[in-house]
Amino acid sequence: MTVRRIGLGLLASAFAALASPAQAVTEIQWWHALTGANNDVVVKLAEEFNASQSDYKVVPVYKGSYPDTMNAGIAAFRAGTAPHILQVFEVGTATMMAATGAVKPVYKLMQEAGETFDPNAYLPAITGYYSTSKGEMLSFPFNSSSMVMWINKDALKKADIAEIPKTWPEVFADARKLHAAGYATCGFSTAWVTWANLEQLSAWHNLPLATRANGLDGFDTELKFNGPVQIKHLQTLIDLQKDKTYDYSGRTNNAEGRFTSGECPIFLTSSGFFGQVRANAKFDWTSAPMPYYPDVAGAPQNSIIGGASLWVMGGKKPEEYKGVAKFLAFLSDTDRQVAIHKASGYLPITKAAYAKAKELGFYKDAPYLETPLLELTNKEPTENSRGLRLGNMVQLRDVWAEQIEAALAGKKSAKDALDTAVQLGNQMLRQFERTVSR
Repeated sequence: MTVRRIGLGLLASAFAALASPAQAVTEIQWWHALTGANNDVVVKLAEEFNASQSDYKVVPVYKGSYPDTMNAGIAAFRAGTAPHILQVFEVGTATMMAATGAVKPVYKLMQEAGETFDPNAYLPAITGYYSTSKGEMLSFPFNSSSMVMWINKDALKKADIAEIPKTWPEVFADARKLHAAGYATCGFSTAWVTWANLEQLSAWHNLPLATRANGLDGFDTELKFNGPVQIKHLQTLIDLQKDKTYDYSGRTNNAEGRFTSGECPIFLTSSGFFGQVRANAKFDWTSAPMPYYPDVAGAPQNSIIGGASLWVMGGKKPEEYKGVAKFLAFLSDTDRQVAIHKASGYLPITKAAYAKAKELGFYKDAPYLETPLLELTNKEPTENSRGLRLGNMVQLRDVWAEQIEAALAGKKSAKDALDTAVQLGNQMLRQFERTVSR
């Protein structure tokens, strides 16, 4: 009987331990859109956080491309199955802001959870994009980047090009030399065709993409990117596409491998491409600032951010929100931000992390890690270069890209293509404005 009682007592203790709230682990779902080396960074961050405490478990789930991930998150919210954290690329900001009830603003989350949170600790060029006009942070900047020009230094040497080009005319001239030196299918190219050739091009030259500070000051904004500089730029691409001195690489970043394979020796894309370049390029490489047109007064201005932020979804339990807040505080740690920056090429999001990276001498050995930071801080941002916040941006980009593609195929002039892109885009913006003003 004694043995039986002891056995029953042990069982009861075991069941009590399992049922005890102190032993329960609250799961935090994190949906993201990062692949390859950057997916490895996400997984490692979740593992480190989970090992640092025993109350919460962050579970990262890859949900496809940036647009796919955002759409999946919105659909899941409507179905009552949204994740706790949703990674949304920067151009989805207006759409997320307009999704009333679907998100919990980060500044409120951190305040309610009692976590230390100072918006002024973060780099203003980044946080301004994700904050209200009062400086209230709506989402948490995670993998912020900007567009840089990736350079195959071995290819330049082969084509007898002594210096990395700084201006667009120099890029065009060097691309012709590279084409003649054996890079017959691609002298240069870009990923994210509208980000490179409309959004960043306009900001870098202090030209409006749209009125109302590119939408940051209100949804009643109108597109303005069919000006002389943008038209001249697209027309040059049309001319160079004919013999593949320039070669189109698609609407997103699916063709970035054209750089790491050695096919395209000059390639404009995100600074967040760093991890893939480091892992896959078999040649001497670096990154440089985006080129500019020297005849545009004041150019270059400053670049705008890319990448994504973390949105906290609505409708969750207080204990779950407490775990999310602890995870965001964990991500803000200075040493952790430096490590993320070094591993991924994405920007350190805090002033302290950027200062520490410089203090540790990162940029002496890896100057390409500082390139996007120097672009973002090149000059004090203007209404044309603070960023952009346009509704239905995913759909807008598709409409703009369709017109650019028609021009590159010889079906339209550059002016006709951009005029049409502006006209159709403005119709979509008015539709979005009516939706959010209901």
